[in-house]
Amino acid sequence: MMTQELTGIVESILFRNEENGYTVFTLISGAEETTCVGCFAALSKGETVAVYGSYTDHPSYGRQFKAERYEIRIPKDAAAVERYLGSGVIRGIGVTLAHRIVMRFGDDTLRILKEEPERLAEIKGISDRIARDIGEQAEAQDALRDAMMYLQGYGIPLSTGLRIYKRYGADMYAVLRENPYRLAEDIDGIGFRTADEIASKIGYRADSEFRIRCALQYILRAAAQEGSVYLPEEEAVRRCGELIGVSEEEIIRESESLVLERKLILRRAGGTDGTVRALYDPWYYQLELHTARMLCDLNAALTGDEEFVRRKIQSLVKTSRFTLEEEQINALTYAVRYGLCIITGGPGTGKTTVIHEILRYFTEEGKNVVLAAPTGRAAKRMTETCGFDASTIHRLLEIGPISEEAGERLRFGRNEENPLEADVIIVDEMSMVDIVLMHALLCATAPGTHLILVGDADQLPSVGPGNVLRDITEEGCFPTVRLTRIFRQEETGDIVLNAHRINRGEMPALDNRSRDFFFLAREDAGRIIGNMLTLIREKLPPYVGATAMDIQVLTPMRKGPLGVERLNAVLQQYLNPPSPDKAEHEAGGIVFRTGDKVMQIRNDYQIEWEVRGRYGIAVETGTGIFNGDIGIVREIDKTMRTMTVEFDEHRMVEYSFEMLGELELSYAVTIHKSQGSEYPAVLLPLLAGPAPLMNRNLLYTAVTRARKCVVILGREETLRTMVENVRRQERYTSLRERIREMQ
Repeated sequence: MMTQELTGIVESILFRNEENGYTVFTLISGAEETTCVGCFAALSKGETVAVYGSYTDHPSYGRQFKAERYEIRIPKDAAAVERYLGSGVIRGIGVTLAHRIVMRFGDDTLRILKEEPERLAEIKGISDRIARDIGEQAEAQDALRDAMMYLQGYGIPLSTGLRIYKRYGADMYAVLRENPYRLAEDIDGIGFRTADEIASKIGYRADSEFRIRCALQYILRAAAQEGSVYLPEEEAVRRCGELIGVSEEEIIRESESLVLERKLILRRAGGTDGTVRALYDPWYYQLELHTARMLCDLNAALTGDEEFVRRKIQSLVKTSRFTLEEEQINALTYAVRYGLCIITGGPGTGKTTVIHEILRYFTEEGKNVVLAAPTGRAAKRMTETCGFDASTIHRLLEIGPISEEAGERLRFGRNEENPLEADVIIVDEMSMVDIVLMHALLCATAPGTHLILVGDADQLPSVGPGNVLRDITEEGCFPTVRLTRIFRQEETGDIVLNAHRINRGEMPALDNRSRDFFFLAREDAGRIIGNMLTLIREKLPPYVGATAMDIQVLTPMRKGPLGVERLNAVLQQYLNPPSPDKAEHEAGGIVFRTGDKVMQIRNDYQIEWEVRGRYGIAVETGTGIFNGDIGIVREIDKTMRTMTVEFDEHRMVEYSFEMLGELELSYAVTIHKSQGSEYPAVLLPLLAGPAPLMNRNLLYTAVTRARKCVVILGREETLRTMVENVRRQERYTSLRERIREMQ
C-alpha cells in the first residue's frame, strides 16, 4: 500500500497510552478533520505535524489515518505559535498567557523559549522561577522529539524508541553509537533480535565483539526459557554460531572474556563425574548454589523428645479416620522429625491423607502451619481437599514491585530479613516449582522451620527453569518418602489405574468398559474435532456435572491440525460464536470476544487485580497473574481500549489492548500449560506429532489432569508410542551437583 502524507494541526487528543505512546487524535488539515492513530512521542494539542501512513476503515470507528511515522513541523507564524502554546502543551501557560507571550515576542517566540527562556520574566505574571520551569519543559519536549526523529531515521518503531529514551535520556546517542547491544541488557521488552536489527541499521559490524557477547548471553537466557539452567559450552557455541553466523573461534574467544569478567560462569556439570564444561548465566548459577546450601541447612534432625514424638504419632495413627499404611506413617514421621521432608507419589497414593495427618499433628501441638501451592488453582484444590486455607507461593511470599535497579529480578516482602512467621510450611504440586521460586521460598524459611515438599516427580517439570523436585529426590540426600500403594481406585475409577499403568510403561485399558476412561479410535483430524465438539457441547457436561467451559482439551503441540492454535480457532467458533451483543477485538492475529476462555501465557508480577463486591466496588486487591492462569473475558471496552478478564477466585484484571500479547485463547492448551490444574473432564487428541513431545511423561501428566473423565481420540499406535517413549525433553540443570558439593 502506498504511503501517504497528511499535514495539519492537532485539534484534540482522544486517547493516549503513556507507556507506549499509542495515541488517537483529530487532525485539522485545511477544511478537513481526520482521525489519526499510531505511536507518537509527546504529541500535543495545537502542534503542527506531518503524518505518514495510509487510510484504513475500522469496523467500529470508520475511516482513520493509520500513521507509521511522523514529523513535528515548526509553526510558521505568530498565530500558529500562540495556538500551540495556548493548548496547554507547557504546564503553566494557558490561552491568556500564551497571547501575552506572543504579543511580546512575536515570530521570535519559539527561539526565546529555546535559547533565552529567562526573558519570559519580562512579562507580567511570570517570575524568574516560572520562566526557568517553562524553559526546562520546552527543552525536554524538544529533546524527546529530536530523539524520536533520530530513531525514526533508523526505522526504529516509536513504541520501542520511547522505551529507549525513557531508559537513557540524552545518553541514548552515546549508547547507540558505542554499543547498541546494551539495549537488550537494560530494557525489558528489547531482546537480542531487536537490538541486533537496530545495530545493523546503524551500521555495526556482524563480527563486533559486542554482538557476539550479547548473542551468547541471549542464548543462555533463551535456554532458561526452555527450562535449562546452563548449556554445555559446545552447545552454547554452536547455537550462537547458528544465530549470528560467526566462527566458533571468535565465539569462544568472547566467551572466555565474559568468563574472566564474571559475566558468564564456567563450571563442570553433567552426571556424577562432571564431564561437561557448562556455561551459566551468573544469576542462575548463584540461584542453584544458594538453593543447595539452604536445603542442606534445613536438612537436619530437629532436637526434641524422640520417645514423645513416637508415642504421639502412634496415638495419631490410632485415632485417625484413615487407615494409614506403613509408608504413610513413615512420611508423617519424617515430616515431624526433620526440618526438610519430601513426599512424592502418583495420583491416588494417599498424599492428601498424609497432609491431613501432618496438619493434625502440628495443629494439636499448637504450631503455626501454612499451606501453599504454585498456582491459584492448585492452592484452591489444596484448600478444598485439606479443609485448611492455602495460598499461592507468590502471595505467601508477598510479591512486590520490581525496581529498575533490580531489572527483571523478582522482589518479595518475605525474605531472609523478614522470614515467614510459620513453624511448618507444606508445599503441594512441587513439580511445578522452578529454581527461581524455590530459592525465594527457602530465603523466606527461617532456620528451625519444618519444610514439607509434596508432589509427583513423574509429572512434567516446571515451566520455568530448573527441575527442582526431580533433582532433590533423585540425589537421595534428603529424607524422602515415595508413596506407591494406590488407595483411590474405587473412588476415582480407571483414571488413576491407567495413569499408573502408563507410568510403568504399560498400555492403559482401551476396551471402553470404564465409566471414566474412554478411547475413540480415529484416523482423521477433522473427524476428531467434530467428535470433540459433540462431546463438549452435548455429551460430557451432563455426564460430569460441569459446563462446556469447564471441559478442557489438552494437546501435545501448538502447531498442526490438532495443535493449540487451530483447535482454539475452531472451538471458539462453535463454543463462543460471533454475536451482535458480544464485543470483540483482534490482537496479534487472535480475535478476543466477550465470553472467551483465555490463558495468561507469561508471569506478570506487576499487573493489578481486584475482587469486586456489590455495585462493582473492590473489596480486595492484589498484584500478579501467572503463566497458566485461566479466565473468562467479561468485557471489551473499545473506547478505553481495555479488556477485563475474570480469573479464579473472582479476580478481575483490566488489560490495555497493548497488553493482550500476554493472553491467548484456552479452549485448548498444551499439556505442559495444564500443570497444577484439574478439570472435570479432559479430551486428548493424539494422531501424530514430533517424537520429543510424544512421550510417556507427557501422556501421564495429561491423564492425571482429569477428575471425572478422560477421553482419548486418535490412533492406538500413537498412544503406544508415547507409552514406550521414555525420552524427555532434555533440561540442563545442576542442582544435584551443587547439593553433592555441600555434603
